[in-house]
Amino acid sequence: MTPRGKAIEVKEVSKDFGTFRALESVSFEIFDNEFFTLLGPSGCGKTTLLRMLAGFDTPTTGSIHLHGRPILDLPPHKRRVNTVFQSYALFPHLSVEQNIAFGLENLGWAKDRRLARTAAMLDMVHMTQFARRRPDQLSGGQRQRIALARALAPEPEVLLLDEPLSALDLKLRQAMRDELRQLQRRTGITFVFVTHDQEEALDMSDRICVLGQGRIQHLGTPNEIYEDPENRFVADFIGETNFLAVEVLEVTGDRARVRTPMGLEVTTFQKGAIAGQKAMLSLRPEKIGMEDQATGEVMRGRITNRNYMGGYTHYTVDVAGTEFRVSKRNAVTHGQSFEPGREVTLGFRQDSARVLGR
Repeated sequence: MTPRGKAIEVKEVSKDFGTFRALESVSFEIFDNEFFTLLGPSGCGKTTLLRMLAGFDTPTTGSIHLHGRPILDLPPHKRRVNTVFQSYALFPHLSVEQNIAFGLENLGWAKDRRLARTAAMLDMVHMTQFARRRPDQLSGGQRQRIALARALAPEPEVLLLDEPLSALDLKLRQAMRDELRQLQRRTGITFVFVTHDQEEALDMSDRICVLGQGRIQHLGTPNEIYEDPENRFVADFIGETNFLAVEVLEVTGDRARVRTPMGLEVTTFQKGAIAGQKAMLSLRPEKIGMEDQATGEVMRGRITNRNYMGGYTHYTVDVAGTEFRVSKRNAVTHGQSFEPGREVTLGFRQDSARVLGR
């Protein structure tokens, strides 16, 4: 595979707001043509990072490079970086096509070139028939498409997206995720996407940078972050998991042998575990089989709660005083349903669990 160039390099960036440190020595790289997501809870520093990439804020310490060029001394309009805001920030008194052309006119594009580019952007986001309408005559999804077209029109090197889907309803949000990803692939522009929604991040991203408490907690592909989290914060924040306090009996390389509260001994992959100390065993609900699907390490328990969620049914099962969350996919045909109070067998493969010492 041909190595990709670096679109953005963030080096040892910290940011202070008075006595509060919002970011602490953050370093990462974003590659050309990558869909890169900054993910984390409110207050973790992801929007602060995005604002620094855009030029609306500056680091207290550290540096930021765009295709090898330092950009901290450049004002926002001098950077080939555009931003799609959560509110879309469209001009209400201008038509759709005027909104898209506005930035091109400010950049001094000739009229013929400006009109051609505006028409091409409208076609790309399937909004040609709405060219003469004003933003208040459009739906939320249509306004988002226009905001994207306006930001992409000047052919930026990087497009920043600050939670652009958060104002949309669930079904439209899901549809727009697909459109955004397809748009990024068609244009080949590097997208930097900010969200607190784990599902959005897992669905859309080439790589995800999980932020927590102003630091990078894990940077990797969606599969790496979900299946092999770096620490307890990541395992807890990304999706759902069962945490079991375990005793670490032995550590050999990247694997550890631990004893669970139920007395089971489990040997699996580990991060940060130390022999003789306590750690957490993380086990995803969908990794646990029930009854005829219970294989590997088996346990008996009693169902205490059941939540039907359409595609899945979520169960809470008490095993000798320890509660397990179990997700069972609902089959195409009506499968067996288990009611609260029923005793069931649970099972999981040892390699499905992860030992997290930090």
